[in-house]
Amino acid sequence: MPIEALIAQLVGGAVGGTAGGKLLPDSDLGNIGNLIAGAIGGVGGGQLLGALLGGATGDATAGIDIAALAGQFVGGGVAGAVVQIVVGLIKNRLLAR
Repeated sequence: MPIEALIAQLVGGAVGGTAGGKLLPDSDLGNIGNLIAGAIGGVGGGQLLGALLGGATGDATAGIDIAALAGQFVGGGVAGAVVQIVVGLIKNRLLAR
């Protein structure tokens, strides 16, 4: 996987995690927590999505495929939001006891 795709997943996940924390206050982990959970989810989800869909194999001589990077960014963002929300809800439920 090209480094550009990994960066797109990381940034997309961080954005998704931040958005997830703001959209669902019960899952908020704080700014840094949302970023970290989202970034981890973005990379993990992006890798999983790439494996399932056959993702970009990456050819260094082919240049940058903007559509593939946009897909990695969006996939990472969705996965980042999902992971942040799930982790936030679990953490906040356990601390509420």
